[in-house]
Amino acid sequence: MHTFGIVGFPLSHSFSQKYFTEKFQRENISDCEFKNFPLEDIHDFPALVKNNPSLCGLSVTIPHKQSVMKYLDEIDGTAKEVGAVNCIKRWQTADGRWQMEGYNTDVFGFEKSLKPLLKENNSKALILGTGGASKAVAFVLKKLNIEYVFITRNASPFHEEHHNPTMVGFKDKLFTHLEYDKVEKHVILSHPLIINTTPLGMFPNVNDCPDIPYEFLTSKHLLYDLTYNPEESLFLKKGKEKGAQIKNGLEMLHLQAEKAWEIWNSPT
Repeated sequence: MHTFGIVGFPLSHSFSQKYFTEKFQRENISDCEFKNFPLEDIHDFPALVKNNPSLCGLSVTIPHKQSVMKYLDEIDGTAKEVGAVNCIKRWQTADGRWQMEGYNTDVFGFEKSLKPLLKENNSKALILGTGGASKAVAFVLKKLNIEYVFITRNASPFHEEHHNPTMVGFKDKLFTHLEYDKVEKHVILSHPLIINTTPLGMFPNVNDCPDIPYEFLTSKHLLYDLTYNPEESLFLKKGKEKGAQIKNGLEMLHLQAEKAWEIWNSPT
């Protein structure tokens, strides 16, 4: 039996086990199983792997997309540049050693999901949150030549001079940050693409949403929420009320899951 699974905490929100179990049934894959591995402390990761010798691949979700990297033997170039891993391939070498390599399939899923929605005015973006998923989003936006500002609860002192995004020069690998309480009308109006990478609003906390001034949204905005449960988060509902285009993260999840399956089954 080949074992695959997902590592994170908590995992009550995860769609992966249901997705892959149904995939295995639908495609008559009888020698594979997919398990949830709730892991609160990343220091327990080596023991988890050791205790599951049939493990061939793992998805990684919050809060471990960055902290898991130190336990891997290799990291794919894209994942290394992003600075976050959400997919791990495990295999045994010819001399019997076990190897693990990290990848980032969020990049693939987000780009493929976002591109059909983009319009000419979507040249500047706000990224809500600074966790592992936000790094994949920033990587894609940079690739698409879309300027972006991270919105965070606590901006780094290094970025104090960049609090006003209208004055930011978006240089190579310069990640600018802005605190939520500094997101004013001109910031919303000058950034028509807003992406939520935080878990705010995810089931069961459906009455939560990022603290931005939604009253300044317009029909020219595109709101993208990486969460998918509920289908329409409060963040998206507030955008929809203002005529904004909205998109949840379900398609992205499907795309990244299939990319992970491709990686897990690729030749080593």
